[in-house]
Amino acid sequence: MDEKSHRYMAAMLDSAKKMGNLIDDLLAFSRIGRAETQKSLVSLGQLVREAVAEVGQESNGRQIHWKISALPECYGDRSMLRLALVNLLSNAVKFTRTRNAPEIEVGTAAGNGHDVVVFVRDNGVGFDMKYVHKLFGVFQRLHQSDTFEGTGIGLATVQRIIHRHGGNVWAEGRVDKGATFYFSTPKACKQNGNYGKIRPYFDG
Repeated sequence: MDEKSHRYMAAMLDSAKKMGNLIDDLLAFSRIGRAETQKSLVSLGQLVREAVAEVGQESNGRQIHWKISALPECYGDRSMLRLALVNLLSNAVKFTRTRNAPEIEVGTAAGNGHDVVVFVRDNGVGFDMKYVHKLFGVFQRLHQSDTFEGTGIGLATVQRIIHRHGGNVWAEGRVDKGATFYFSTPKACKQNGNYGKIRPYFDG
């Protein structure tokens, strides 16, 4: 093939890869809405360590400064919560790509006494708060796809997972000043020798 044909072929292969990723993400998003939750006592600290190890493979050798605070246990579906954390941390890794000294912090914030509130904070490109309502919608993107890749499903997946746990998800950010994403999930308490939720668990 000549040079022009090579360019066409490369463009088709790239488009096919993006479409494959989009289909995979949509299928995963759909399964979360139908899958039965396997609720148990979950160590958030262990989940974060696993998620950091997974998303570290996407950093392409970048030296990211991770600050991980002590995290409590909660009550929920381990695999779903792990996926939510992977998506949030992957998001932070992606949007700190332009920083010479990228920093990502995971910790807890004050809640209502019944929930565990976890945050993921980064010093990346941030976003304009007037568009915050779009962050968790399917296919909603606040940055150009040619600058930051993605399918627009990741944060919607996080929201669906957290809502299935009866919790909430929200975000704060400033343009070029980083972003912080929060989610809440029920605390676990010990009753009659068994662990359970501290308030009604909504699985919808």
